[in-house]
Amino acid sequence: MTQALINLIPGPVSVPEEVLRAAHHDFGSPDLDESFLELYNQTETRLQTILGTRNSVIIQTGEGMLGLWGALKSCLKPGDRVVAVCTGVFGYGIADMAEMIGAEVKRFALPYDQTFAASDELEKIVAEFKPLMITAVHCETPSGTLNPLGEIARIKKEHAVPLFCVDTVASAGGCPVEADRNLIDLCLNGSQKCLSAPPSMTFVGISEAAWEVIDRVNYVGYDAFKPFRNAQAEFYFPNTMYWHGIAGLNAAAGLILDEGLDRVYQRHTAAMAYCIERCQNMGLEIYAAPEAVKAPTVTALKVPEQYGWKHLQQACRMNGLAIAGSYGKLAGKVMRIGHMGTQADVELLKQGLDILERVLKP
Repeated sequence: MTQALINLIPGPVSVPEEVLRAAHHDFGSPDLDESFLELYNQTETRLQTILGTRNSVIIQTGEGMLGLWGALKSCLKPGDRVVAVCTGVFGYGIADMAEMIGAEVKRFALPYDQTFAASDELEKIVAEFKPLMITAVHCETPSGTLNPLGEIARIKKEHAVPLFCVDTVASAGGCPVEADRNLIDLCLNGSQKCLSAPPSMTFVGISEAAWEVIDRVNYVGYDAFKPFRNAQAEFYFPNTMYWHGIAGLNAAAGLILDEGLDRVYQRHTAAMAYCIERCQNMGLEIYAAPEAVKAPTVTALKVPEQYGWKHLQQACRMNGLAIAGSYGKLAGKVMRIGHMGTQADVELLKQGLDILERVLKP
């Protein structure tokens, strides 16, 4: 295939030069050089601001799935109870992952084209099942939807659920997460979406309540959170840290804060509005139901019946545009346009959607 000139894939997104330059240095040993610790601490502070939290934020080497597994394995033991809010591929996936660890899981299940709204059913499940953890996905990228978190947070608080674990990989840095306001105990993130860094780092906001559970479970595998609890104070990390990756992540977070969070969010909202309007004018159908909350970071579209997804993908790439398909039940049926991070740019979207429109013309 011809190398795509315009990347509108919903992650990994195009990486800005400032981030690439920050990572391309011959750093020393992160185990010995205290300037690494200074960088790590500064990066944590920047990420706390983006997540809207005063909780500690740990940074691990590996893309976002590392944090999802790490959170579940660090906090759950066989027999622990989990209520999973499932509205898409990743929501159902987290439920499956918890079961693989041995947890007893109840799914609050919605169709993939829907988003969470106030629910007596979820409240009843939580009240009767008494879980250790509620899980949710903020932005379901395969569906192009955004789940409101406030009502789930209320249920967590009212029923004294110890942990609220939320995947914010595709929302943090593109729209408000407000981790503390939404009572998120485990706020799971990756570097390659809205932050526009390479797919090399996981970062997770961890509340004190979560640390207490982590200490009790005492899991210490490679993806474990426990070894990070005192790593900064003792300057003793559990493995050789990826200095280059943290330098890039630090620069990426700095670019967002320099622009200003409100302006960043407005840019993403404007990109979403343009993308949806333009696609609908082409005759394309938004996958998410009309009543669902649309994600400001990615738009999911139904693949037109007259095209096969693979043919359409190849035709776009041959004309210089990269867009994405979807996963699971949506594979081959849904295509996605990523307007997150550096790609939340109306002019870039115009160029890319001009290509898509030409490809779709009979």
